[in-house]
Amino acid sequence: QNEYGYSGRSEVIRSGARLLIAENREKQKLSGIINSVLLLIHNQDKESIVSDIKHRFEDIIKTQIHSHLQDDKCLEIFVLEGDADRIKRIVRDFQVSGRMNYIKLINA
Repeated sequence: QNEYGYSGRSEVIRSGARLLIAENREKQKLSGIINSVLLLIHNQDKESIVSDIKHRFEDIIKTQIHSHLQDDKCLEIFVLEGDADRIKRIVRDFQVSGRMNYIKLINA
């Protein structure tokens, strides 16, 4: 709150909600065949969830990099290429799993 100059927690929450809405609107505009990078951070004990989801989307995953971070966290970097609806679906599946610490889709 103080670091970004917000006057209170409510303002922080409103700002976060606005950012989430804007990001989702941008994602909804995606169409056709696209290239993207998907970043995930998750606890190491959630690896089976990541594995289950990634196997359902092998058709759009061109490259995956897995790296161990400190405190039993893992970083996953997926290079994706394919139909925008499939890319939106893999992101949604990771989001609704409720087990990821961080999810970010970057579009080329």
